[in-house]
Amino acid sequence: MLARYAKAFFNRLLTPIARLLLKLGVSPDVITVIGTVGVSAAALAFYPRGKFFVGTVVITLFVFSDTLDGTMARLAGRSSAWGAFLDSTMDRIADICVFAAVLWWFAGRGDEPVLAGVVVACLVGSAVVPYAKARAESVGYTANVGLFERSERLVIALAAIGLDGLGVPYILAVALWVVAIASAVTAAQRIWTVRSQVRAAEV
Repeated sequence: MLARYAKAFFNRLLTPIARLLLKLGVSPDVITVIGTVGVSAAALAFYPRGKFFVGTVVITLFVFSDTLDGTMARLAGRSSAWGAFLDSTMDRIADICVFAAVLWWFAGRGDEPVLAGVVVACLVGSAVVPYAKARAESVGYTANVGLFERSERLVIALAAIGLDGLGVPYILAVALWVVAIASAVTAAQRIWTVRSQVRAAEV
């Protein structure tokens, strides 16, 4: 949902940068990998030390590469199955590192075992939700449904983490519960959708 509304705006915003990078001979795949490395490194460097605001600012800068690489591929006419595969794989790595870094804080110096458990649920959701869709497509079905996709998950989590770093009380706890529950609902929606398709095909 969020991705659909924001994609056109950021594509227009990043198109001049994408054109420049292509002229310089930079590949969209390079931007994809740089973005993932940047997000993962920033999360693991800052979040386990409780540096939530600074970490989120750095991560947000690298998150834009997720749109930039797609814009570059479109302008260059290089959209491919390989590019889609690489982008999806790198997204999973980045998501896992963000939630793992927050888990590291809560399970360690943050000393919040309940929230650590909630982050585990977020971590599982960030893996299961896209896997359900990919697995459905691999066996000939679709699972393009759900309350929360990656954009919603990432925006809410990062915004809450950053605001927590500025001292806003309770917002991170609330956001993590929302992400965990919404991710579980989304996974259930996708499982139910595929099950319904399978039943319909068997009739």
